[in-house]
Amino acid sequence: MAEKVVIIGSGPSGLAAAIYAARANLQPLLFEGQGLQENWDLGRPPGGQLMITTEVENYPGFPSGDLSAYLDKAIDKDRRLYMAPHSGHGVSGPELVELIRQQAVNCGTRIVSDDVADIDFSGRPFTLKLANGESVQAHSIIIATGARANYLGLESEKKFKNRGVSACAVCDGALPRFRNKPLVVVGGGDSAMEETSYLAKFASKVYVVHRRDKFRASKAMAQRVIENHKVEVKWNSTIDEVLGDDANGVTAVRIRSTVDPSKSEVLDAAGYFAAIGHTPNTDFLKGQLLTTDKGYIQWTLPHRTNTSIEGVFASGDVADDYYRQAITAAGSGCQAALDAERWLAAQGIE
Repeated sequence: MAEKVVIIGSGPSGLAAAIYAARANLQPLLFEGQGLQENWDLGRPPGGQLMITTEVENYPGFPSGDLSAYLDKAIDKDRRLYMAPHSGHGVSGPELVELIRQQAVNCGTRIVSDDVADIDFSGRPFTLKLANGESVQAHSIIIATGARANYLGLESEKKFKNRGVSACAVCDGALPRFRNKPLVVVGGGDSAMEETSYLAKFASKVYVVHRRDKFRASKAMAQRVIENHKVEVKWNSTIDEVLGDDANGVTAVRIRSTVDPSKSEVLDAAGYFAAIGHTPNTDFLKGQLLTTDKGYIQWTLPHRTNTSIEGVFASGDVADDYYRQAITAAGSGCQAALDAERWLAAQGIE
């Protein structure tokens, strides 16, 4: 028998969709992905980007404080055992994901730890092929697979990720470890300009490292960065290595000239922000859905999560190249569940 709704993805968007779908009595089936090292290395772990985020200060309802007792009571004991000890400061990314996941389970969501390898949209119900070789049929699908941040691929980036290396200024820039300290941003597009302008509010200085002699960003945004007294642009330069230690995380960044590779320079910095774009996790769709020029799934109705295939909905960062925040992802997950519920009702499937 075909599922009423299948949700692919287990970040805030997919889990929020699951909560709303379960409360609508749609008995949602959610595929959270396999916890393979490969998925972690590719930046798409089960639970999404929050799983590689430490402190979360901007998700409503979780002010700073010791949540140990609450976490112990709210989360299933078997899963709580595998979580890192609570820091005593506020909610972490993995803790927030686990809380939302537990809420989805409590509402009646069935969660399977497998990846969807392929989907056949040619017939109804749709057929999903899993990585383990099994197949599942669904009347409707919510795609909430997110997007992964692009990095340069340096071993030192990986080494200090979440210890000074970040790809989201809005998420992390206001954290104490970055306040009133020098920071480095790599990139030259609009995203890099936005990240730099945001970080300049908190940092003592922001170095922008760009491999060319002019930015790719719009002139207005680029000019705003260049004229900021806290910003220094390092033209014709690339990142050679992120430097640091186990005690402090990132302490400096070494850059190298693209004009004369023999010239390098070390910039003291408490943080390194990669602002070279994101890649939506849509490979498994094999181009079957309409996307934007950046590869994000395109919503085909204003203010709705409908995609180019009827009965298929998209939510979260896989369809959002602008906000990319946990709360906006969760909000669009709610929208997708409501859109799916109403579509199913119109088809006589309840």
